[in-house]
Amino acid sequence: MSNASKFGKVAVLLGGKSAEREVSLDSGTAVLEALVRSGVNAEAFDPQQRSVTELVNYDRAFIVLHGRGGEDGQIQGVLEWLNVPYTGTGVQGSAIGMDKVKTKQVWQGSELPTAPYRIVTKDSDAADIVNSLGLPLIIKPVHEGSSIGMSKVEKIEDFAEAIAKATEHDAVVMAEQWITGREFTIVVLNGQALPVIRLEPPQDVAFYDYEAKYNRNDVQYGIPCGLTEAEEQQLKALSLRAFQAVGASGWGRIDAMQDEQGNFWLLEVNTVPGMTSHSLVPKAAAAVGYSFDDLCVAILEQTLTGSAH
Repeated sequence: MSNASKFGKVAVLLGGKSAEREVSLDSGTAVLEALVRSGVNAEAFDPQQRSVTELVNYDRAFIVLHGRGGEDGQIQGVLEWLNVPYTGTGVQGSAIGMDKVKTKQVWQGSELPTAPYRIVTKDSDAADIVNSLGLPLIIKPVHEGSSIGMSKVEKIEDFAEAIAKATEHDAVVMAEQWITGREFTIVVLNGQALPVIRLEPPQDVAFYDYEAKYNRNDVQYGIPCGLTEAEEQQLKALSLRAFQAVGASGWGRIDAMQDEQGNFWLLEVNTVPGMTSHSLVPKAAAAVGYSFDDLCVAILEQTLTGSAH
């Protein structure tokens, strides 16, 4: 790419101190190598090892920090204060997107379909929660990504243990109604929904968990996704509305389910999705002709537009 000089000096933000540090290091390294191959003057920047005030020495930032500190508006706020343009979603959209409950509240307020939930603590009445949401249900930390700390609860006796596991990662925990059906992910890039991907974890996995996301090679990724053309268009339109409702922008991913009656349910939004060899954004982009290098440059180009942060 001959005009890579237009980007100036780019910080690829990776690592950080969240529970997703290792994944972020993998993602960030892949992005860095792609930008360098494309002629961009890019350098790795790990905020766990350097002061964020040093970011003032860069012309723009490519954020590949997953989880808290990177995906929740904190680093976005620092970059805005330093007047450094950056990729992806702004401060408010990041803060909402990282909080599963706030995301659900926004979607409910926008009349978008999302599974019923309750905020729970170790003192919650398990029978009351099960009575309201049914079984099975899923227990999730509200402010974690990558399925960290999540458990499927199939019988009431497992409720307390699931809450204890989630509480190790977050002070705020939610119980969500389990949707039985097919799982999909929809990548959004520059205002467009890319081809929908169907996720099919192997039978011995309760759901698409951390192990399935990053370490297993037997997860099936379906492109085409198996939906009818009309259903795929419906899910894409729903995902774009969901993405915009939380204030997300640039690039990201919406996870959704289709229940056995054919209804779609929104699960969550990822405003800084993974960019590793196992990741879903590169798979969806490849389906419309983007190489990994092209994809990284296209995301970085968001920092050049008038709408850049």
